[in-house]
Amino acid sequence: MDGLLGGSLACIVGAIAVVGFVFVANSIRIVPEYQRIVVFRLGRSIGAKGPGIVFLIPVVDRGVKVDLREQVREVPQQTSITKDNAPISIDFLWYFKVMEPTQSVLQVGNFETAAAGIAATTLRAVIGGIPLDDVLSQREQINNMLRTRLDEVTERWGVKVTNVEIREIVPPRDVQDAMNRQMSAERIRRAVVTESTGTREAAVNVAEGEKQAAILRAEGQKQAAILEAEGQQQAQELKAQGFAKALDAIFNSAKGVDQKTMTLQYFETLKSLGMSPSTKYIFPMEFTSMLDNFLGKDGKK
Repeated sequence: MDGLLGGSLACIVGAIAVVGFVFVANSIRIVPEYQRIVVFRLGRSIGAKGPGIVFLIPVVDRGVKVDLREQVREVPQQTSITKDNAPISIDFLWYFKVMEPTQSVLQVGNFETAAAGIAATTLRAVIGGIPLDDVLSQREQINNMLRTRLDEVTERWGVKVTNVEIREIVPPRDVQDAMNRQMSAERIRRAVVTESTGTREAAVNVAEGEKQAAILRAEGQKQAAILEAEGQQQAQELKAQGFAKALDAIFNSAKGVDQKTMTLQYFETLKSLGMSPSTKYIFPMEFTSMLDNFLGKDGKK
């Protein structure tokens, strides 16, 4: 009987220990740095707890985890009508971060679902006030408008919209065809402009080369003419100098020549004349006078 009572008591104690362990385990929460726990005690919020170890009273307290890290969500492709009644499909990403954990739990049941719905509605409103050309060319402006309007709504939930990025814009088929034709025409125009620019530059280069060649040829001819003129001048100077020296030599030689020497020179000339086949000779008058002086008045040397 005592053994039966002891076994029953041991079972009761073990059960109490297990229940106590479960209660203790449920009452201790380890909260990471990037999370907070919003604690509700008997249904009333007593604020956010964490990070670190947080104690919750079993049955009395209830905790709701809130992630404080920046999150990104995708808004699937939405069809919107632009200001000029062109239907386009747009999908985008929006980034948000919980700034007030308590408000994000108390003010809205599921702020992510609510924000996604507001994002789609806001997108249609923004696109509806912008022409198609601006939608295609002003993504950054649309991103800023969406972020501002979303942030105005989510601010009361304690959530900050940090960024909005349009990922893809799909215009109508006819608009895509027109854009393709426009891009093709633009590429053709650029090719023609590039080709004409290349032709013009080539012609300019050729003309510039011919100009430089003509300048070099003219410069070469000029230098050649200068060198030739200088050479002729130097040659004439050398000739003049040689002629002057010859005249000086003749003049110096003539100073020492007397009448008899000149007469002997005439005789040598006569000797040469005598050896020629001519039969007539003409003697200058000076020759006879020179003979008279050489032979004397009586005809004797």
